Amino acid sequence: MLGSTHGTLTTGSRRARVIACGEEPGPAVHGRPAQADDLDVSGRPLYADVPDLDRFFRPGSVAVVGASDAEGRPNTGVTRQLVSWAERVGARLHPVHPTRASVFGLPCAASVADLPEQVDLAVLLVSDPLPVIEQLAETKVKFAVVFASGFAETGEQGAAAQERLAAAVERSGIRLLGPNTNLNAFERFRDDLTGPAIALITQSGHQGRPVFALQELGVRLSHWAPTGNEADLETADFLSYFAERPEVGAIACYVEGLKDGRSFLLAADRAARRGVPVVAVKVGRTEAGARTAASHTGKLTGADEVVDAAMRQYGVIRVDGLDELQDTATLLARARPPRATGVVIYSISGGTGAHAADLATAAGLDLPALSSAKQAELHQWIPDYLNVANPVDNGGHPVGDWRGRKIIDAILDDPAVGVLICPVTGPFPPLSDRLVQDLVDAAERTDKLVCVVWGSPVGTEPAYREVLLGSSRVATFRTLTNCISAVRAHLDHHRFVTGYRSPFDQAPRTPSPSYRKAQLLMRPGQQLSEHAAKQLLRAYGIRVPREQLVTSAAAAVRAAGLVGYPVVMKASGAQIAHKTELGLVKIGLTSASQVRDAYRELTDIARYEDVALDGVLVCQMVERGVEMVVGVTHDDLFGPTVTVGLGGVLVEVLRDAAVRVPPFGEDQARDMLAELRGRALLDGVRGRPPADVDALVEVVLRVQRMALELGDDLAELDVNPLVVLPRGQGAVALDALAVCR
Repeated sequence: MLGSTHGTLTTGSRRARVIACGEEPGPAVHGRPAQADDLDVSGRPLYADVPDLDRFFRPGSVAVVGASDAEGRPNTGVTRQLVSWAERVGARLHPVHPTRASVFGLPCAASVADLPEQVDLAVLLVSDPLPVIEQLAETKVKFAVVFASGFAETGEQGAAAQERLAAAVERSGIRLLGPNTNLNAFERFRDDLTGPAIALITQSGHQGRPVFALQELGVRLSHWAPTGNEADLETADFLSYFAERPEVGAIACYVEGLKDGRSFLLAADRAARRGVPVVAVKVGRTEAGARTAASHTGKLTGADEVVDAAMRQYGVIRVDGLDELQDTATLLARARPPRATGVVIYSISGGTGAHAADLATAAGLDLPALSSAKQAELHQWIPDYLNVANPVDNGGHPVGDWRGRKIIDAILDDPAVGVLICPVTGPFPPLSDRLVQDLVDAAERTDKLVCVVWGSPVGTEPAYREVLLGSSRVATFRTLTNCISAVRAHLDHHRFVTGYRSPFDQAPRTPSPSYRKAQLLMRPGQQLSEHAAKQLLRAYGIRVPREQLVTSAAAAVRAAGLVGYPVVMKASGAQIAHKTELGLVKIGLTSASQVRDAYRELTDIARYEDVALDGVLVCQMVERGVEMVVGVTHDDLFGPTVTVGLGGVLVEVLRDAAVRVPPFGEDQARDMLAELRGRALLDGVRGRPPADVDALVEVVLRVQRMALELGDDLAELDVNPLVVLPRGQGAVALDALAVCR
């Protein structure tokens, strides 16, 4: 809920005004004092330091509190793994136990106060970590890990215990991983693999296993951060850190709940600036999934459509399955930037090629028809009766000579082609073996992406295990759908980062003159009347019809003359939300007598319905255009969000809307419109002229500014309908609802 405190920064608008007026800068931003330029106009951070986690992943010395080597004790296996890990990373390990002289042959300290040196990392194998954290604070330990469960994931009492633990950690200056985490950070990583690596972040250790197992297929993994309940260190911290690591080619995430929405966006922004792809499974698409995630991690699960939009806004590639997470992260980590966006399907079967083409086209991939010259070239080696336009059907890859390689090279040499996809639905030696070898050899001589789908359910064939998996230049998949979604993600990612400009750089830091006008209109805890809500829009430069608020029939007639016939008349009151349903709107009035009658009818209905009025609005009647809705709502994780969609009386039925989290720029506002299923209405259909899309985009940006500046004061804004007039004529807000906090 907006106005709550996330992390170290309050989100209130008063906070923004304090900074804007040059008063004290207030709380710290990730370990350093916040400066005025670190906060946007709503008081939210625009900057986050990257935590230095080098000594967490590669410590010089480690203390294991609660260490054991007694057979049958749960801590014994954990201690054994930590001893082995410390040896691999070259760290000195110090067991800590009050009654043991040694553990696994290592001298044992009775308490953390008796440690022989200042340690970088303390691993706590105790059920109650709070007293140990308080002791560790005096030893200047940099990092601690708490495995114990029974915290926020268990309910109110556990959440209270986690709050006490988090408070102790904040006082100590220690950075904490956990609680309710595991040993995944201390796994045995293969050090014989080369090339760009995947860094893994998971809140559930079990869900990260498939990605970790990619090492057995030759894919390098550099780190694994099991974040658990995130009492201190969170997904965003590791995301920022991994984005800065030169060996990391992609970041794979399994996220159940986000601790703080803004922190996550700042981390995703850092990755986008550096061109590092982030692929994420985010639990909570359904109500059942959201409930399970909350019970597991004890965190908020934001409205899924907002989470989805926020990830897309910052280039995070959201996938649904762990198999998609593996395949997409692997391709993005290893593939070079695309030379072209055209995709060619190459197959030994016309049916396979047609199926693949259908799936690729449905996914939005570009399958250009090869030029007539290129087709003629291919027909030197492929019979004339086979289709080579795209898909390319070879009728059976040549086995006994050089023609197969010639075909593949010719396709890859086409400047319009950036990706070659070859589905092999099942092994058919020697044809499939020769095909695979030719593809691997061709991939070695090109910068273009070569993908092979090895569809055999067995996966033990030499062509797969030895040839395909032995090549780092061929992207190998087991399913065609995963291949296509990964290729789409690859192309989308590079298109996104090529033109990426961080919205945080241009976010407003000081209130506009509109903010001061708007403050005079706000009524804390109340819903504004339509008239007051429109004044709020006018303060931010959003066009509304000519109108006057009147309290008598005679005044209504005079107002109609000034506004100009025909007019619309509406009852205006702070508690009226749905005027049409109550009969409190009269349209198309063309005479003084109609205006007088309408006034009396509206006031009579209001008395009968016991609706308090502040008057009756006499409004200019605007010619019909495209009815849209633009609004502001609040998300528990991300704060104010801006929505645009098809409006009018069917807005709740159509539910055709797009959402963004401020701050965002004009490009994102236009992307919102592109996401609408009814986008074609703005382009003009059935003889209607194109709508003024530029004016609509301007309204969206002005509403965003309002959302940022009035964040703590404005609970809800609904501009519906916003009539978008023909191109060059602007957009007019015919109605508005505003609710103050």
